[in-house]
Amino acid sequence: MRAWVYVNDMSSSTFALGREATDDGSFRRQESQFRRWVAEDSEFLPAAGRYHLYVAQACPWAHRTIIGRRLMGLEDAIGLSFVDPIRDERGWAFTGGGYVDSVNGFSFLSEAYLATDPGYDARVSVPVLWDKESGVIVCNESADILRMLATVFAPFAAHGIELYPERLRGEIDALNDRIYDNVNNAVYKAGFSRRQYVYEREVLGLFEMLDELDARLADRRFLFGADPVETDWRLFTTLLRFDAVYQIHFKCSLRKLIEYEHLWPYARDLYQWPGVAETVDFDEIRRHYYLTHPMINPAGLVAMAPAASFDEPHGREWLG
Repeated sequence: MRAWVYVNDMSSSTFALGREATDDGSFRRQESQFRRWVAEDSEFLPAAGRYHLYVAQACPWAHRTIIGRRLMGLEDAIGLSFVDPIRDERGWAFTGGGYVDSVNGFSFLSEAYLATDPGYDARVSVPVLWDKESGVIVCNESADILRMLATVFAPFAAHGIELYPERLRGEIDALNDRIYDNVNNAVYKAGFSRRQYVYEREVLGLFEMLDELDARLADRRFLFGADPVETDWRLFTTLLRFDAVYQIHFKCSLRKLIEYEHLWPYARDLYQWPGVAETVDFDEIRRHYYLTHPMINPAGLVAMAPAASFDEPHGREWLG
């Protein structure tokens, strides 16, 4: 299997991002290669106990699926294994303690990819939805997994909620796309830029979108009204990491989250939603980013945690 790691080249002060780096100095995220669905007309039939999630608590893409599983009450229906937040050249690993593969006993998540496709040679990513029956990856696209948790797995949910209400699906899909490109992935496009003009373009686009979302939240509690839906949680996992990581580590430095009149209390509201804070480990998040990108942070210094607290009262209960 081809090594796919971020390489620090101290001699030339450059770094390699594999196939995710482009000639103009931008970062282009690889497409998820396993995008099969659990469905009644699929080889992957809906069932409780058949599927397992491999995740990293530090990763925002995996975190959205952890939250979805918790909100739906799918803990008894879908198992969960965590990888170690600190990666080396071998990628995501199960190193013992809280980082154990209870299903297959894998030492590295790459083993799941190779079991599914022996010729797989792209970057190994989380989350992964694993089928225990056939011994393959069903899906490694976080957006698809979150959607499945909220829809096809709903019959197995202990306290299912509407994360993708039918009346809002068109609007949800449209805003999801904009938030992905201009917020979720934009922080990475800024952080991994290798040209000044590319970096500035991405940062300006990111904050233009954050400004728009802040204005949207001035008269509504969540993005589509009184209850959080899929889009809110997709945005939340980026906002949660913003001041602690992206504002510093990825140089998304025009403003901090805490400077936003509505986005900051909105993020606290979501953090304080029942069950969500238990999915968050700020120390693990910070260690992951600051210790696994040597081309950005060669000294491996972990930035101190911001003083502002997500536990502060949000005061948004009155909004509908």
